[in-house]
Amino acid sequence: MDDAKPAPEMLPHASHWGVFRAGWRDGALVVEPHPGDPAPSPIIRNFPAALRHRARIAEPMVRRGWLEQGPGADARRGRDEFVAVSWDRALDLVAGELARARERHGLESIFGGSYGWASAGRFHHAQSQLHRFLNLAVGGYVRSVNSYSAGAAEVILPHIVGPPEQVNRRAVTWAQIEQHTEVLLAFGGMAVKNSMVGGGGVSQHVEPGAMQRAAARGCRFVCVSPLRSDLPPEAKAEWLPVTPGSDVALMLGLAHTLASEGLQDQAFLDRYCEGWTVFERYLMGRDDGQPKDATWAAPLCGQPAETIRALARSLAGKRSLIVVAHALQRAEHGEQPVWMALVLAAMLGQMGLPGGGYAYALGTLAHYGRRATAVPLRALPQGVNPVEPFIPVARIADMLLHPGEAFEYNGRRLTYPDIKLVYWAGGNPFHHHQDINRLRRAFARVETLVVQDFAWTATARHADIVLPCTMTLEREDIAATSADPLMVAMHKLAEPFAKARDDYAIFTGLAQRLGREEAFTEGRDARQWLAWMYEGTRDALRERGEAAPDFESFWRASELLLPQHPDDGGLMRRFRADPLANPLPTPSGKLQVASGVIASFGYDDCLGHPSWIPPTDVPGKGHPLHLVSNQPATRLHSQLDFGGHSDAAKRRGREVLRLNPADAAARGIAEGDIVRLTNARGACLATAAITDGIMPGVVQLPTGAWYDPDDPEAERPICVHGNPNVLTRDRGTSRLAQGCTGQLTTVEVERFTGNLPPVQAFDPPAAAAE
Repeated sequence: MDDAKPAPEMLPHASHWGVFRAGWRDGALVVEPHPGDPAPSPIIRNFPAALRHRARIAEPMVRRGWLEQGPGADARRGRDEFVAVSWDRALDLVAGELARARERHGLESIFGGSYGWASAGRFHHAQSQLHRFLNLAVGGYVRSVNSYSAGAAEVILPHIVGPPEQVNRRAVTWAQIEQHTEVLLAFGGMAVKNSMVGGGGVSQHVEPGAMQRAAARGCRFVCVSPLRSDLPPEAKAEWLPVTPGSDVALMLGLAHTLASEGLQDQAFLDRYCEGWTVFERYLMGRDDGQPKDATWAAPLCGQPAETIRALARSLAGKRSLIVVAHALQRAEHGEQPVWMALVLAAMLGQMGLPGGGYAYALGTLAHYGRRATAVPLRALPQGVNPVEPFIPVARIADMLLHPGEAFEYNGRRLTYPDIKLVYWAGGNPFHHHQDINRLRRAFARVETLVVQDFAWTATARHADIVLPCTMTLEREDIAATSADPLMVAMHKLAEPFAKARDDYAIFTGLAQRLGREEAFTEGRDARQWLAWMYEGTRDALRERGEAAPDFESFWRASELLLPQHPDDGGLMRRFRADPLANPLPTPSGKLQVASGVIASFGYDDCLGHPSWIPPTDVPGKGHPLHLVSNQPATRLHSQLDFGGHSDAAKRRGREVLRLNPADAAARGIAEGDIVRLTNARGACLATAAITDGIMPGVVQLPTGAWYDPDDPEAERPICVHGNPNVLTRDRGTSRLAQGCTGQLTTVEVERFTGNLPPVQAFDPPAAAAE
């Protein structure tokens, strides 16, 4: 008798970390990667345990203090118990609060948060849903601009070369690197844990294989980072460990060697660049008396002067590619490494050639270094927002703490609005924002905080009204991106958890209460919106004479291969071929080695040319170690931290801190010990892992562990789970970009000998019936 059980029906779905298939066997969710993915991300393993986890939000909740006392500033947020209410009651409360804030304080008092990745689907995208609702049903909102990942780069790149989208995604590809690159110098590395992720999903993770094939051909990879793992084994890279935050000094030392030895491509600089003479005066020290040579750079970056000179000479005359990671610009003066790497690449003269030049953030996301999709992809229209005030995204605590105060941004003097109501859907600022204790004080000042999410994140715990939404597996959607050839029908794999509703259903209910249901829905249900989105792509396919199945046929087939543009090198290749006919979208039409526009702003923290500006957050008494708080390998940011894959990587239930054997020995720390990290802003616990893959004087604790204070009543509690953002500084990169500086800070680490507190980050907060 054959007792073999039939294989479960596997239906396709997609996440930001990959396309996958899932089905049910014996009551358990089974997940497997897409068969065409050569290097699938293990993060998909988080789904089975997360789907029905206790951290899910089961029903609408209202904070007791807000329910009893009404809206207003309240330090009890994050400390109070919750009261379960019906959906009708919750929606009435939220709609009433939106109307009250609008009528009493104006649209400039409402902040639409939802900074976060949430679902990979094009329709159930929380940020788009929220912004559409606030525009069409409420009338507008205060918005944020740029990202925590690339806030400095997103501002400076348009000044010096062009739009980030064109620089990041439409220039050097992995295919070019495989075939043409001779030397790839990666400042900050190209860790495949980062390129496993791409907004909207990815069907093929090509990065490890491309690096392996390039290295086999003879491409030399050099990893400039305090962490050896920032380039994978496939690259067979040379590791050049440098002091965190010193990359610009190293780049200047390389540039000086090229210029002083006549190794720069002067013809390229003369024809394609603006401002070389201004920068060259600074580089050679003609005004300040300090040449930025290898001898000057060596003590700053921690590498010998001769190593710097030898590296510079090895780059000249070769098909070299300079890569700078997101990580470098998530620090003080983060605009500088982005700009200086561009100048170094210009000096080498390889820009616009296949596999050569400059590649900002290559390896940071799965969508970089790939060919572009050749047909349009519709997104959910968000309407028009008439509200003018905005903030750089990483300045949210400043805005809430200092309403009415002026701040500078990209040549403008702006004012922080006075926010009374914050609506957050599909994001967790207690993960991605810095100095969490300061953020707690900031959220205590608003009158009402509404959070819409599927799990009890720390942000949800600080809310006044919590609306439970479905997670991606519990709804239908479409996955497609501008840098991946596969469109995927994301089939529903499970029923909604408890009383959770789709974001669209929640906003429809709110819009109905505000008298704007038709404006918000346009008469479509969720499935009809999916069909509308698909039809935009289908129309374009028909115009090209490509196969264009109708929506229902696509849905049954579950996948559709989309055409892609040729690998033509984008705007930089066109610019190199004919700079007069194809000027760059910069003031000069050329690469800005120096910028008169930026110089005119008069910023002392971002001059008119790339420069070394010494950091202020440096090791000292009480905080002798650099802390690198980079992206995690087992989850996307803090998403599904309670999932099986993320949980299995923790030790003793806590995030893992990596440190060098010398630093561990000096502190009596052994492998597996619980340690405490401290500085003036806060403290957290972690589990120690000792490795020679990190340079001495540096420790590394990834972001994403859910914030878990040992005593929520305390002003500066210890996070017992290992969230490094209790330690990082909440300060902008410069007055130019005001980007996030959360990558680096300084700390002390000591062995923890007290009673070990339990981790309760995933336990729902105390709740009662109304």
